[in-house]
Amino acid sequence: MKESLSIQQARKLVLLSQRVPPMKQAGRATTATLSAIEHLGYIQIDTISVIQRAHHHTLWNRNPRYKASQLDQLISDKQVFEYWSHAAAYLPMRDYRFSLPRKHALARGDQDHWYERDERLMKLVLKRIATEGPLMAKDFEHTGKKIGEWKTKPAKRALEYLFMQGDLMAPCRVNFHKVYDLTERVLPERTDATEPDAEEYARFLITRYLRANGLGQSTEIAYLLRDTKQLVSATLEDMVSDGELVHIRAAGESYYALPASLELLSKPLARSKLKILSPFDNLVIQRKRMKALFGFEYLIECYVPEAKRRYGYFSLPILWDWKLVARMDCKAERKKSLLHIYHLALEPWVLKTDAFFLALRKELESFLQFNHCNNIRIHRTTPANIKPELQTVINDLTR
Repeated sequence: MKESLSIQQARKLVLLSQRVPPMKQAGRATTATLSAIEHLGYIQIDTISVIQRAHHHTLWNRNPRYKASQLDQLISDKQVFEYWSHAAAYLPMRDYRFSLPRKHALARGDQDHWYERDERLMKLVLKRIATEGPLMAKDFEHTGKKIGEWKTKPAKRALEYLFMQGDLMAPCRVNFHKVYDLTERVLPERTDATEPDAEEYARFLITRYLRANGLGQSTEIAYLLRDTKQLVSATLEDMVSDGELVHIRAAGESYYALPASLELLSKPLARSKLKILSPFDNLVIQRKRMKALFGFEYLIECYVPEAKRRYGYFSLPILWDWKLVARMDCKAERKKSLLHIYHLALEPWVLKTDAFFLALRKELESFLQFNHCNNIRIHRTTPANIKPELQTVINDLTR
């Protein structure tokens, strides 16, 4: 028999599992950052920098004491490494061996890479790094034409292929460009580098996802993880039969959950706290899931032609009262320490604007500091009649 959760219970379970808004934390701030990465399983990396980049933003929303230097330190200390989840991501080093199925499949040719394999160039690149030490793509001279959809030089393609199949790792980045080195020189000593078998890998994907997300479906657990959906689906049913998972009914959909996760529902979760989220935050990255559980239809519009944008280039989902209630298109003009709010759009059903703006004011104070800004300029709101109320909030905040 499936256990049923109300939509409010389902949302609470998801938010508590995602640790957003964050609870009070003791101990060192860097330790809290590592805890967030290990709990969530991955932090997506993104290049867009109109505000603080997505990986910093996502971590800041789990750890109010977060600073970018903490992530750099964790990478330097070899507690976190860069690879691929459903996209480019930072992963906990303790989970290193679970990156091996993808790496080995690429090396064997069982999975295709987005670049063509150039064995001769890959050997030359690998030999240079083995001899000279860590190198960047710019260290490989190329005077000819760049090739492919992303206009990439051949050495960069070889580096990325070697990175994806596990011969190289990225011990750091310089000005957001990867530095590549031999995997054996980057991995900490005594790292478990045994590849998990198929069942162990599937169980890892399932438990990691459900621990971080509260409840989930097979398609969500296997999201953009090639050749895993069938294995995940079969393993889910085995785990239910063994009592390791339970079926949950919520929002008219069927989900799986870890029995221990349901105990979270007895814990408090502040309704009044507001969080401004990254478009690539773990909570909202699966848009279909957010539509089902939060009734929030979201599309990031930086890839949409400007004339067709409804909300703006980089609109940020806003979480409040256990709901996704608004989106805010922002840009930090760093030379002027000015945060532009190009468009704040409330969902049509949001009526308690007094309470919303009180919560927004409190969060904007922290958001300004996080983006190294001192002032805010408002450009547009939807509905238009809330702009004076927002301006009053901004005036109180920056006076």
